[in-house]
Amino acid sequence: MTQEAAELLKKALALPAEERANLASTLIDSLDATIDEHAEAAWQEEVRRRIDDLRSGRVRTVPWEEVQEKARTLLDDQNRR
Repeated sequence: MTQEAAELLKKALALPAEERANLASTLIDSLDATIDEHAEAAWQEEVRRRIDDLRSGRVRTVPWEEVQEKARTLLDDQNRR
């Protein structure tokens, strides 16, 4: 990291959380010049599909506590290997 970048980072880290998040988002966006014009429509369709799946009963939600426990178990199993 250059001295200039290190100084910018130090200043950025001193910003409030919301400003750091906005800055980070802008920096990340600047790395990908490719814009998918159909992405928003695809996301909207995916959201509609998932809502339909929930309403129809094809899928069920999982309580957060259950997800956490399963994740802990999987991580513990992986760390034992």
